[in-house]
Amino acid sequence: MTTRKLRFAIFGNTYQAKKAVSIQKILACLSEHRAEVLMERSFYEFLTDGQLLPVDSVRVFEGYDFEADFAISMGGDGTFLRTASMVGQKEIPILGVNTGRLGFLADINAVDIERTIAALFQDDYSVETRAVIQVETSGEALQGYPCALNDVAILKRDNASMITIHATINGETLTTYMADGLIMSTPTGSTAYSLSVGGPIIVPGTHVFSLTAVAPHSLNVRPIVFSEDSVIELTVETRSHNFLVALDGRSEKLPDSTRLTLRKAPYRVQVIKRSGTRYFHTLREKMMWGADQRG
Repeated sequence: MTTRKLRFAIFGNTYQAKKAVSIQKILACLSEHRAEVLMERSFYEFLTDGQLLPVDSVRVFEGYDFEADFAISMGGDGTFLRTASMVGQKEIPILGVNTGRLGFLADINAVDIERTIAALFQDDYSVETRAVIQVETSGEALQGYPCALNDVAILKRDNASMITIHATINGETLTTYMADGLIMSTPTGSTAYSLSVGGPIIVPGTHVFSLTAVAPHSLNVRPIVFSEDSVIELTVETRSHNFLVALDGRSEKLPDSTRLTLRKAPYRVQVIKRSGTRYFHTLREKMMWGADQRG
């Protein structure tokens, strides 16, 4: 039994009823190590009221009002992204426990939970730092958290015609995109939305971002990769006079008079990895590279 006292903040997916029982294994393991456990209120209420699970010796917190040695995200990569937005500048290392399919961020499965938590108490783990995109707006401020671990997407609204996006990098004109949208992606997000519209796969740790158009009008438009220290400025023209900006899928409507400035945030997200975790192994599995897909 360890004597080291650690505090854990737990976040979870409140839509996966069948898989909520994994939390009992985690709580039992943390109790065995005499850890202090905090739990986000929405997840706590989902477990106790919705699933009628006994959740004992847990301190409930609201919003950003918590401090911890580690954060645990229970769900998939989407839950991990939300956890990262809640952790924000606290830079608390995040452990992603996957209760569904294999994820890039939430890559600890139910079988490995106890062994992985024990490894945290033994300092037998590594931490990867991931860059975050910060969004600043002229005029109307964003209502939600203004940073994204995966990507920032500028998109047309509903069935409106394509939008025009004027882009500069470090004050120099890049190009004018006529498209359904534009995605600025981190290496972490390069295997998400950006990949689905033809963006490049970027290996974590390469210190670059990418811009990829969504359904561009011209076939000459191609993705571009640039230093993460660059500053991107975007202005948008639309027939509907407004557009959507989505940060890790959290979308808000802005008037097209808004100028967006996108740059690397002043902090990084700390992602806990088990010793021996291999990125390219996960990439091959997710992309099904080498699998015979013939019927």
